Formats: sequence, C-alpha cells, structure tokens
Amino acid sequence: MFKPSHVSVINRVSAALFGGYAFTWGFTALFIAGSVGLGIDFHEAETAAMLLAFIVYLGLFIWAFAAANLYRVWKVLGGGAVFMVAAAWGLQHYLVS
Repeated sequence: MFKPSHVSVINRVSAALFGGYAFTWGFTALFIAGSVGLGIDFHEAETAAMLLAFIVYLGLFIWAFAAANLYRVWKVLGGGAVFMVAAAWGLQHYLVS
C-alpha cells in the first residue's frame, strides 16, 4: 500500500491553501477589472467576483488533493495566478489612463 511521506502531504496542503488562494486572488482581480472594463459597476463586479471566488477556491482545493501529478498542480496554480494578476494589473492601468 502507498504511504505518502510527510513532505508530500505538506506539499499538497501548501498547494491547496496557498496556490489555491493565489489563483483565486488573480481570478478575482481579473474578473473585477474585466467587468468594470465592460461597464459593470465596481461594487456589483466585486460582489459577483467574491461569490464566484468561493466556488473557484473550493474546486482548486479539492483538485490539489485529487490530482495525480503535484508538479502540474503547482504549475497551473502558480502560472495561472501570475498570469491573471499581471493581466488584471495591465487592464487596470489601461482603464485608469
């Protein structure tokens, strides 16, 4: 029977908690910036993003434990977070200027 090492368990928990949080943060920032760019009121976009963030985080949290390849989990969560935060930052600067 397979017994995961403590390092493997800590790595999955870290991916689920921190990677999922970073990805969800990027998703929320990009969703709000995109919605405001489309003409939706900021507070409505913020409320909708926060409601969706619960579902996104829960899905990512479960996926981090269910995925067979932990490297792919970190790659998707970290890469997605960096991409979405950078896209949201760029979009916000475009909308403000």
